[in-house]
Amino acid sequence: MRTIGVLTSGGDSAGMNAAVRAVVRTAVSYRIGVFGIKRGYEGLIEDDMIEMDYASVSGILSQGGTILYSARSAEFFKVDGRKKAAFNLKKRGIDGLVIIGGDGSFQGAHKLYKEHGIAVIGVPGTIDNDIGGTEYTIGYDTACNVALEAIDKIRDTALSHGRVFLVEVMGKHAGYIALDTGIAAGAEDILIPEITTDIDAVSKKLTEGIEKGWRCAVVVVAEGDDAGGAFKLSKKLKEKIGRDIRVTILGHIQRGGRPTAIDRINASRLGVASVDMLMAGQSDIMVGIVSGSVVTTNLSKTWTQKKGVDTDLIRLARLLSS
Repeated sequence: MRTIGVLTSGGDSAGMNAAVRAVVRTAVSYRIGVFGIKRGYEGLIEDDMIEMDYASVSGILSQGGTILYSARSAEFFKVDGRKKAAFNLKKRGIDGLVIIGGDGSFQGAHKLYKEHGIAVIGVPGTIDNDIGGTEYTIGYDTACNVALEAIDKIRDTALSHGRVFLVEVMGKHAGYIALDTGIAAGAEDILIPEITTDIDAVSKKLTEGIEKGWRCAVVVVAEGDDAGGAFKLSKKLKEKIGRDIRVTILGHIQRGGRPTAIDRINASRLGVASVDMLMAGQSDIMVGIVSGSVVTTNLSKTWTQKKGVDTDLIRLARLLSS
């Protein structure tokens, strides 16, 4: 391995910069060249790359977002797009590629390896925490803490006015953010895509709680919940419980902000491990964290073997909000 490249792809997540920093400085320690590829696969196709060294990543550990920028590339998922990408990598003498992103990014990396023999290592970077082969994805902890701080503030005003609030958090296909932040915030109910929402049961719970003396209620809703999101749900619930319901969509604030200590440390561990794997001749795998240790998983399993939500946490949420 003489030269490697690193890119960030898909949705940004806090801690990506920590992973980039770790990749670059580990490559320097191995005395191999390293290129930063801008705007993900789009930059790979357009040959938008910069040489990086130890100083290139100074001061970025605490920054949210990604200094390499990110994008979703439709062209890369076409055969000709991947040919362009492979040509540009080989032209610059890049032997291996570290891809920091989610399952869509890993699918692209897998195709690049299969079709052109480029060595690829995936690093899980997504706030959704929905990638198989790791208990942890970069950015998830920060997103949960950002959402939790917002929900705590919303409860302050909900309590002051005696209101019911629906707070929608990110998670189109996964309810990890909603479940964890809902438990941490003491939500009166938590609605996630993995469990079918029973509107009657939710309205009954809220009605009975108010009758028991609840001063306010906060329901955390994942954006991908089958009831159709917080706004549609609020209309249905308002008809059933006869109370005004306020809605807050947290949106993209969950992606930003300074990464937490957990995100910085684990992103650093995974960045180092990705380069170690390339230097050991490994490819078409993702480095992840399971039970506190760095492990590897075949890239194809990261999107075909989805992990389920923790049933113990679901029980906990129901028990403590009853």
